[in-house]
Parts: sequence; structure tokens; C-alpha cells
Amino acid sequence: MKLLIAVIQRQDEAGLIKALNAQRIGVTRIGSQGGFLREGNITLFIVIEDSRLEDVLQLVRTHCYTRTKFVAPLPPIAESGEFYPSTPIEVQVGGASVFVVRVAEQARL
Repeated sequence: MKLLIAVIQRQDEAGLIKALNAQRIGVTRIGSQGGFLREGNITLFIVIEDSRLEDVLQLVRTHCYTRTKFVAPLPPIAESGEFYPSTPIEVQVGGASVFVVRVAEQARL
């Protein structure tokens, strides 16, 4: 058995959960926040049999998109009175970060 921990963007949540549920795969959803962009994400916990791993990863690939975003970089530590021009930089966001963990035991209590 495997536990997938998938961190995805909010925009991708509905489509992925609908696709997982259509395959009779249960999901636990928790709101989370990224440390780099400081924006809201969704973390999904998905427990599956080993044989379904590739199918679930393909659903994540299909429903979680990479996007381009412009963000203002964090200013360096500056002396008092210094000016720091914050020119936005282009970054790729989205897709999914998926962690796969072996499950020794699962119990429903």
C-alpha cells in the first residue's frame, strides 16, 4: 500500500479530485501554504494499492498544470535608508509535488 501526498494549486483541485473519485479513489484534502510564493495550496492525502500508483500519478499529471507567474523578489537585508527596486521576476508555478510513502498499516477506527 502507498500513501501519496500531493501538493497542488487550488485551481487544479476540483478537476483532480473529480477524476480520482471517478476511479473510486478516496482523497483527504487539507489547505496548505507554500513558503516561496506564500500562496494557498491544497495538500491531498491518497492511500492506494501499489498496483494503482502509475494510474494515480498519470491523473495528477493530467489535471495539474504548470503556469507562469510574475512575482516580486524578496528584498535583501539593506541598510537603513537604502532603496531596493523590486522588479518582478518570471517563475514557473503549479504542476504538483508528489511524495510517495510506503504504508505499513492502515486502520479505520
